[in-house]
Amino acid sequence: MLSVLEGIFFFVAIIESILGVLGNGFIALVYCIDCVKKKLSMHGFLLTGLAISRICLIWIIIIDGLMHVFAEDMYYLNNLFEYLSYMWVVLNHSSICFATSLNIFYFLKIANFSHYVFLWLKGRINRILPLLMGSLLISWLITIPQLAKTINDQKMKTGNITWQIKMKKSDFFVQQVAINLGIIFFFTLSLITCSLLIISLWRHSRHMQFNATGFRDPSTEAHVKAMKVLISFIILFILYFIGYAIEISYYTVPENKLLFISGMTTTAIYPWGHSFILILGNSRLKQASLRVLQKLKCYEKGENLRAT
Repeated sequence: MLSVLEGIFFFVAIIESILGVLGNGFIALVYCIDCVKKKLSMHGFLLTGLAISRICLIWIIIIDGLMHVFAEDMYYLNNLFEYLSYMWVVLNHSSICFATSLNIFYFLKIANFSHYVFLWLKGRINRILPLLMGSLLISWLITIPQLAKTINDQKMKTGNITWQIKMKKSDFFVQQVAINLGIIFFFTLSLITCSLLIISLWRHSRHMQFNATGFRDPSTEAHVKAMKVLISFIILFILYFIGYAIEISYYTVPENKLLFISGMTTTAIYPWGHSFILILGNSRLKQASLRVLQKLKCYEKGENLRAT
């Protein structure tokens, strides 16, 4: 049985996951319709890939959490742990790669730097993004064999995967860093591009403020809004990795279920939180969401009239 605090954290994680599926499902639906109409752009492709990978990732988080908390014996039976671990690697790397590619896309489209390296990259944006997709494949090829080796080594030592990791904590964390090298690469690249874009937007907004007279320039407000969106994304991105680190730490103290559930709750904030930031910050998605809400209100009014 779960304690009251564990139950609260687990309930919050479930609610976050439901919101994440709804938010990312809406994004995927909007751009999949564009794909059917053959109007899908590079931006739409990145958002669609990000949304679909996150939906699948959220389901993995939920299944993993339920099995850990309520059926730990069954979790290690029939190699379910291994299958979920491989799926987690593929989906987690995909989600982070698409998010990084989206950040680079925004950076090259919106930022304004005079450095020749930036101008060279900006002129080759259509080549850079496929290159990132290739780096995703490379990260899979590096990580999956490393994960397989880790699982097989653990089986050789214990005869089965168990809750207690039979190795020094320092060795365990070194091993986890090796498994997540691809994630660390994408995470670092994403933070760098977001930071540079924030700097560019801040410089531009400062310049517009100095030149503005009287009323606040709408362009300045748009740039301030974009900076807030980027800062929110960075905070959520960091929270995701903090939660992931907490979940990894749980394997060294498997008797502490609260540690795992709190890590799961923290990890689930990013997939749903960023999806709603994207919807509110994207004019196309925002308009589509308003149309859906309007239709729901009309449907509700129709049902009330029938009832009366």
